[in-house]
Amino acid sequence: MTVVAPLSPDLWPALEELLDHGGPAARCWCMAWRIGPEYRRRPAEQNRADLHGVVAAGPPPGVLAIRDDVAVGWCQITPREAVPAIDRQWRLRRVDRVPVWAITCFYVRKGHRRDGVMAELVAGAVDLARAAGAHAVEAYPLDGALSPSATSTGYATTFAAAGFVEVARRSPERPIMRLLL
Repeated sequence: MTVVAPLSPDLWPALEELLDHGGPAARCWCMAWRIGPEYRRRPAEQNRADLHGVVAAGPPPGVLAIRDDVAVGWCQITPREAVPAIDRQWRLRRVDRVPVWAITCFYVRKGHRRDGVMAELVAGAVDLARAAGAHAVEAYPLDGALSPSATSTGYATTFAAAGFVEVARRSPERPIMRLLL
């Protein structure tokens, strides 16, 4: 059974263990959409420390999926204003004035991929946003039919299955999808 919980300071060690296995997640620490490409020029430890500061300050910046006491997935969800670098991408610029929470990042542990973890993370992220009073949740996944590459933003089919609908598409492979709460 998977438990999906908001990332609180007491769960920080579980997230740290999940992301600290090398690869892009261990470099970025979900700072790309918060600060833009500058995250690449900083030591990974600084990105880690900055996300730790976000977690410590609250509210939770996302949700963690846990199976058998092991973190198996992570999803960043925040008010869109907390991830200002997203507005620098022409294909992801705001669609309208609806205040949205943005799902901007996923990481699923190897060995648990293609096992429903991402769908569970989406459901948990929506629950977190709803509990915080959000009016809508937006996501920026890839359309797997047009771009089969790996993605940290998820696939459109996962969001469609969760009830999200496409509200814009400025490039063929990347729809903007939204769920009204």
